[in-house]
Amino acid sequence: MEGFGPYISVFLISMVKFLGGPALGPPLGLHVIETTILSTLGMMTTVISISSFGDNFRRFLNRVFRRDKRLFSKRNRRFVVFWRRFGLFGVAFLTPVFFSPVVGSLLVNAFGGAKHKIYLYMLFSALFWSITLGGVSSSIVDAIGF
Repeated sequence: MEGFGPYISVFLISMVKFLGGPALGPPLGLHVIETTILSTLGMMTTVISISSFGDNFRRFLNRVFRRDKRLFSKRNRRFVVFWRRFGLFGVAFLTPVFFSPVVGSLLVNAFGGAKHKIYLYMLFSALFWSITLGGVSSSIVDAIGF
């Protein structure tokens, strides 16, 4: 492992698609702890950015791309059913695996989750999944002999 390339790669991929960070870290030669820290920081960077600037960004997009959106689309109904069933904790827990950090953050902010709870739940979710997935990825790399 040379330079900061592996560190930056894991951090950046975790900002966009979380699963890639823990899966990419061990094959690049990073320890599970390094992978966990970088993946968590990547996801939380996205969560904090979207939670802080998401409302302004959404208003800007609505002004630039004015279009009449259907309020009761099939997609919107799915989000509402998912939110009612699982709430903030469920969305935060499933964000790293099923959603990207971007989609999960937009979803919890759109439904009005409290910012401090969003940060806390997303942090615990990111830590749990990065430790779990990083450990699995590290075990596979060790078993294969990468």
